[in-house]
Amino acid sequence: MRLFALGGAGPLAKSIAGAIGVELDPVEERAFSDGEHKSRPLVSVRNEDVYVLAQLHAHDGKTPGDLLMRLLFFLATCRENGAARVTAVVPYLPFMRKERQTKPRDPVTSRYVATLFEAVGTTMVATIEVHNPAAFQNAFRCQTSHLNAHHLMAQRICSIARSPIVVASPDSGGMHRAGLVREAVQQETGRDVGSAMMEKHRSQDVLTGTQFAGDVAGADVFIVDDIIATGNTIVRAAEACRAHGANRVFAMATHGLFAGGAEGLFAQGVLDGIVVTDSVAPFVLPAEAEQRLEVIPTGELMGAAIARLHGGGSINRLLNPRM
Repeated sequence: MRLFALGGAGPLAKSIAGAIGVELDPVEERAFSDGEHKSRPLVSVRNEDVYVLAQLHAHDGKTPGDLLMRLLFFLATCRENGAARVTAVVPYLPFMRKERQTKPRDPVTSRYVATLFEAVGTTMVATIEVHNPAAFQNAFRCQTSHLNAHHLMAQRICSIARSPIVVASPDSGGMHRAGLVREAVQQETGRDVGSAMMEKHRSQDVLTGTQFAGDVAGADVFIVDDIIATGNTIVRAAEACRAHGANRVFAMATHGLFAGGAEGLFAQGVLDGIVVTDSVAPFVLPAEAEQRLEVIPTGELMGAAIARLHGGGSINRLLNPRM
C-alpha cells in the first residue's frame, strides 16, 4: 500500500498515517510562474494499492477547483505509472451540494465531478458526510465509500448533555442525517431522545420559513448539519429553539467551512457551543471564535477505513460498531 498526501503533510494526514501505522510516501509538488503545476510520486507505484489524501476546501489561496484539478492530475499520474488501484481520500468533497436541477438550465455539478474522477481512472472515492449520500452514490460509476461521524458526534453529545436531549435538523432536507445521530445517541445512552426541525426555504441565498416542529422546552438541543458555511441556517434554527424554551443549544457539523468568518454564529447568546470535525482544519477564524470551537478528530476513523478498504474489511461495521 502507498499513502500520499497532497498539499503537504498536515495534522490530519499525519493522524491518518499514524492510525494505519505507515509513513506518508514522498511527493514532489511544483508550481510554475504562470500558475500551472505538477505533482508526482517519488516512489514506485507499480502494482500498488494507492491512497491519495487531499483536502479540497478553499485554503492557502487555492479554490476547490484548483485543488480538485491537482488531485485529478496526481491520480492520473499514478494510474499511468502502473498503480493497480487508486483511491481518492477526500474528507470534504466539494461541488456535491448541487446534485439536481432546481431551476431551468441548472448544472448538476455532483455528476460532472464524478465524471472527472472516472475519466482519470480512479478506482474509488472515499469521503465523509456528503450533502446527499444517495445522490453521491448514484452520480459515480466508480466505487465509492461514504463515511460519517455519527457515532463520534453521539459520544460527544452524551458527554455534554444533561437530560432531556433533543437532536434537531435546521431544515427538512437534513432530517435523515439528524435522525441517524439521534439513533446513535439513543444507543449510547439507552434513553429516548427527542427530535425537532426548522422550516427553511432558500432562493438566491435568501432564507425564509418560520415553522418549527418538535418539543425542545427545557432540553439540551443539538442542531446537526453536514456543513457550516456562513452559519445563517444554524443561527435561524438556534434562535427558534431558544424561542421555544430550549435550555441550551449547540451546533454540530462534520465540515466547518466558516465562509466569510461566520460572525453571527459566534455571537454571544446564540449558541452554547459549536462542535465540528477536523475534516477541513485548520480553520480561518478569529482567536476568540476558535476558543468557542470544539474539534472532533477523524484521523482514526479515516485510517481505519483505509486499512479496511486495503484489507477487504467491513466499512459498515466500522460505522456501526454496536451492530
